Amino acid sequence: MPKANVVRTRVLVVLFALAVRLPVSSPSALGSTERQTRIDAVWDAQRYIKVDEVKPGMDAYCLTDYGSGIEKFSLKVLDIVHDIDPGRNAILVMGTDERFQHTGPVAGCSGSPVYIEGRLAGALAFGWPFSKDPLYGVTPIDEMLEVGFVDGSGSASASSKASALTFDFSKPIQVAEAAEQFTTRRLAGTDTAGGATVLPCPLLVSGLSPEAYRHVAGQLEAMGFMATPTPGGAEPTAEGQSPLVPGASLTMPLVTGDIRMNVLGTVTEVRDGCIYGFGHSFLGYGPTNLPMAGGKVYTVISSLQRSSKLGASTAIVGAITVDQEGAVFGRLGAKPDMIPVSIRVDRFNAVGTRTYNCQVVRNESLTPTLVHSALSGAVFQAGSFPPEHSIEYRAAIDLDDGQSIRFSNTSANMDIAEPGGEITGALSLLMNNPFDTAAVKAIQFDVRMAARNIDSYIWSVDVANPKVKPGQEIRTEVVIESFLKEKRKHQVRIQVPEDLAEGKYNLMFLGANEYEGYQRKSMPYRFVATNYQALVSALNAALNVSRTKLYCLLVLPPDGIMLEKAELPKLPRTKALVLQSEQRAVPAMPHAQWIETVVETGTLIADKEIVSITVEK
Repeated sequence: MPKANVVRTRVLVVLFALAVRLPVSSPSALGSTERQTRIDAVWDAQRYIKVDEVKPGMDAYCLTDYGSGIEKFSLKVLDIVHDIDPGRNAILVMGTDERFQHTGPVAGCSGSPVYIEGRLAGALAFGWPFSKDPLYGVTPIDEMLEVGFVDGSGSASASSKASALTFDFSKPIQVAEAAEQFTTRRLAGTDTAGGATVLPCPLLVSGLSPEAYRHVAGQLEAMGFMATPTPGGAEPTAEGQSPLVPGASLTMPLVTGDIRMNVLGTVTEVRDGCIYGFGHSFLGYGPTNLPMAGGKVYTVISSLQRSSKLGASTAIVGAITVDQEGAVFGRLGAKPDMIPVSIRVDRFNAVGTRTYNCQVVRNESLTPTLVHSALSGAVFQAGSFPPEHSIEYRAAIDLDDGQSIRFSNTSANMDIAEPGGEITGALSLLMNNPFDTAAVKAIQFDVRMAARNIDSYIWSVDVANPKVKPGQEIRTEVVIESFLKEKRKHQVRIQVPEDLAEGKYNLMFLGANEYEGYQRKSMPYRFVATNYQALVSALNAALNVSRTKLYCLLVLPPDGIMLEKAELPKLPRTKALVLQSEQRAVPAMPHAQWIETVVETGTLIADKEIVSITVEK
């Protein structure tokens, strides 16, 4: 090796040893003695080589697929970095094959088995973006075999609850805020202080138009995934499928059907129907249940930033049951848990309606975002929205216990921000609640889009007589001005109670957002989840405030109290004082009252008006 290359290599080794820390999901649950005992039980010295036997300068090779099937690629061992993380080692190798030298580190090579002296040493797992040299970090095989010791039950609820977001259920739920918190969280972050990164496993997206992919990619990349468009083709079948062997492509089909999203890596080792791959974690959540399949590589896209494999998934053959720091571990024949999702889209610029049928993986961290991405892909398939548009939508989240979250509404000039946020927020809260496991059975979404603006505001409120007597009717005329200055009049009548005391009262005219805010302030218990059943009820309440209605409220004095979810109106004052004692664990609130009339306007009202009414004797 030329002297300049030797110096550069030693500098890289020092940087790796001092600055790079491998991302870890959790420390090993096994003690060192137990860990060694288990590794010794599966260790085959003729099949595997230990890190202590590896020396700088040794020749090596890896098996991987660059588009022409599994091939050998020559490597040279540079050095070994011990305790790069507590109890973790790494082997540094440089690719000497001219194809490796052309591409540099390649996303999708994660898990490519590395052999030294004919024995398996580990898997390609780490690299450097913008690297001009094919420098890789190798996860030793003993650390990968350790992942197989974890009890991955493969159940639908196997994903670690600790890995999911924890929402504050002591306050009224905010679906939009839950969605924002969820979608702005990076799941697959791989950056390290030294500039090295885990080789990303490309998330191959197919079945979408270029315009639809652009919208989906932004959502996925915000969460840390390396989204890559790939040719669609037919839905994969088991016929003619290549076996999962070392060096073959290993994929996780997170979304299947009319829209497909597949994570692509490489198989490292196969033992007794068990698959080891990637050489690093995917999400690092321990026991899990993700679909496992083979894959086909079309080619490698060479890039200065990060070269990547381009490919597709084949038929599902099992499930990834453990996702840990050293590898992902799957079992052939295991059944992954998927949720059927149906999206029906009716666009003004498309002939007829189109229905997209998909299966989405069941996972507390992935399902909400993947459903949102599938929805984005479906609605943008026929192009972007015009600047002025409206969307009518209906959604249903059916649960295994027979309950459901059902909502319908209208949105204007916001693409699918509101319906997408509502479905994401609802699924996030359901699947990450602290009360009970929410078994989502199926998801349906209907979207109808028109090229018209229906935004409006209250132009005027005219009260026929602001002074009324108990039992009389308040008559008002509300003028709503919509886009292009079109005005519409709406007659509103509200009956004054016979026993209402004299005095001044507020007559409120509210759009949907103002009305929901008033409800949350006056009756917050309707939106607080104290148990699983209350969460289902709160979601249905929060998601079903129609935006095309005008809410007219005559606000009355509080009467009685509210205790948790119990409304106790007209409660005698002596009893109310007892229940309102500061010594009680559950605080009591005044029982809010109002008389309500709702008017359908066909437009989205964004503001409010309040007028004063005098009740006389």
